[in-house]
Amino acid sequence: MRIGVVGATGEVGRMMLTCLGEQQVEIDELVLFASQKSAGTTVYFQGKKIVVQELTEDKMRHKYDYLLFSAGSTVSKHYAPIASQAGNTVIDNSSAFRQDPRIPLVIPEINGAKLDNYQGIIANPNCSTIQMLLPLYPIHRKNRIKKIIVSTYQSVSGSGNKGIESLLSHDEKTIYPRKINNNVIPLIGTLLPSGYSDEEEKMSFETHKIFNDKNIQISATAVRVPVLYGHSESVYIEMAYSYKLDLIKELLKSSPGVKYLEDDYITPLELGDSNASYVCRLRRGVDDFSLTFWNVANNIRVGAATNAVRILKYLIDRD
Repeated sequence: MRIGVVGATGEVGRMMLTCLGEQQVEIDELVLFASQKSAGTTVYFQGKKIVVQELTEDKMRHKYDYLLFSAGSTVSKHYAPIASQAGNTVIDNSSAFRQDPRIPLVIPEINGAKLDNYQGIIANPNCSTIQMLLPLYPIHRKNRIKKIIVSTYQSVSGSGNKGIESLLSHDEKTIYPRKINNNVIPLIGTLLPSGYSDEEEKMSFETHKIFNDKNIQISATAVRVPVLYGHSESVYIEMAYSYKLDLIKELLKSSPGVKYLEDDYITPLELGDSNASYVCRLRRGVDDFSLTFWNVANNIRVGAATNAVRILKYLIDRD
C-alpha cells in the first residue's frame, strides 16, 4: 500500500505518522511532503529514515492508495483537487472542504457509512467537534438532542507549532490577539457579524452535517487557554424526552472512542497518548430533560490525526 502524508513535518502531520504506526496500518511505501522550506527534512517511521519531499502539483498526480493532508486550508484547496482528479483518495484535516455539500464530513464511529461507494476528498471535522460528538451520538440516537450549549477551553497546540511557541516563549507579542501566558482569550478565529466566531460556527455547522439534523439548536463559546495539549469542553444538552441517568452512563460506557469516568475526573495534563474522548462530572441539567458533563480529549490525536487514520482504516476495511 502506498500512502502519502502532506504536511508531514507539522504538529498533526507527525502525529499522523505516529497513529499509522500505532494502528498497524500495513504500508509498502510511505511518501512524505512538506513546503519548500521543510523539504529535505529527515523523518523516522518505524525505524526507517524518510526524506521529506517538496509538495508539487506533479507529485499529487502520482498514484497513491491514500493521501493524508494536514497542511492548512490554502494548501488543501490547491493540491487536494489535483490529487483527487488523478484518482486518489484524500483525507483532509483542514477546514477547506468541510462545508462543501458534495464532500463527506466524517467521524467513522458516527457516519462512516458516508464513505461507502465513495472516492475523492474526505473532510476531517474540527477538533472540538469530534470530541464532543463522540459521546453525544449514542445519546442522540436514543433520545433526540434538541439543544446544545458548549464552552470550549482549547489548548495552544490547536494553533500548531506557532501556538505552542507563543505559550512557551512568554513574549508579549504572539500569534494570539492578547497575551496567552496566565490568561484566557474568549475568542478563537474571526469574529463574524452574528457575534459568534468562525470557530464557534464550525461546531454548529459540523454537528448539523454529521448528525444529519439541522433542527438541533447550538450555541458555542470557544476560549483559548494556556494549556499545551488537550481541549476541554463544558457541554449542556436538552433532549426530547426525560431520561434515566443510569441509562446514559451505560450508553457512554459502551460507546466506541469514549471513556466514561463515573467517580473521577480527568484534566488535559493527564491525557497522555490516549485516543479517547473522556466524559466525567456527568449530571442532570436544570430538569429531567437536560444533561451536563465535562469532556476532555487530546486535540492532536482525537481531534485530528487519530480520526484521520480511523477514516483511512475504515476505507481499507471497506475495500
